[in-house]
Amino acid sequence: MTADHSLQILLDELGRLPGIGPKSAQRIAYYLLESDVEEARRLADAILSVKEQVHFCSRCFNYATDDECAICEDSTRDTTRICVVGEPRDVTAIERTGSYHGLYHVLGGVISPMDKIGPEQLHVRELLARLGTEDIHEVIIATNPNIEGETTASYLARTIKPLGIEVSRLASGLPVGGDLEYADELTLGRAIEARRML
Repeated sequence: MTADHSLQILLDELGRLPGIGPKSAQRIAYYLLESDVEEARRLADAILSVKEQVHFCSRCFNYATDDECAICEDSTRDTTRICVVGEPRDVTAIERTGSYHGLYHVLGGVISPMDKIGPEQLHVRELLARLGTEDIHEVIIATNPNIEGETTASYLARTIKPLGIEVSRLASGLPVGGDLEYADELTLGRAIEARRML
């Protein structure tokens, strides 16, 4: 295998990462070429380690290294509230605000008929099972404020309200069409505190 071929394989793999275009892939590849072997090995080991050790929490589907994630295992959390998000990265975004101290449930996506994703492809059944077995008083729906997120929020509200559990939605303040993971802490914190009932 030639050096050019090895470099092209690296460029191709880096280019497959989200948000990494050809120029960024090239910058990263040349950085790795100029770094020492130990630095490259640490990066490779970190990638392999996270793939081998991190999985989904058996309770909420957040990322975890044990059976349950650190949030589910935290006895100081408010166990009467569940914040429903689309992806594990949304948990991180909300946790950064310091405004919410309840539990989470990660759907693993949102309802998107165009992509053939309905409630059956998400962790909705598991959420309903939790609502039947845990003492939950409020479900806060924190899906992104776009068409798919709103569709998911409406579906969950219609499904959960008959169970006699309060259902709320993050307040406006988040940009429509935006993603939770890119919102600043102040905006996201205010949205959590000013959530509205559905």
